[in-house]
Amino acid sequence: MQVELVSPERILYSGEAEMVVCRTIGGGEVAFLAGHAPFLAALEISRVKIKASGGEVVAAVHGGFVHVRDDKVIVLSDVAELPDQIDVERAHRARADAGEDDAARRRAEVRLDVAGVR
Repeated sequence: MQVELVSPERILYSGEAEMVVCRTIGGGEVAFLAGHAPFLAALEISRVKIKASGGEVVAAVHGGFVHVRDDKVIVLSDVAELPDQIDVERAHRARADAGEDDAARRRAEVRLDVAGVR
């Protein structure tokens, strides 16, 4: 199936994939395979995994939408980052400075998770 992971600044991934896994608001984690029924949902602050024949692409997304139709999955997010685009030190500081702001803490934790750091 065709997959696109898009933010306003760039296309982070565009190509064929076997599976896409993301977390939707109120729906939990959802996996999409070829032939999936049409689907539209809002995304949580979470990671998105794209499993392709060449390996796995993981990205941090900070909200957005996932749209599935006709063997095409489109993930749209205002902010989406691949592991090599994440400033780990900044994410650590953001987590420490989040205080009572659960969304800020979650964004920092997702960035650290995708970067492979805890």
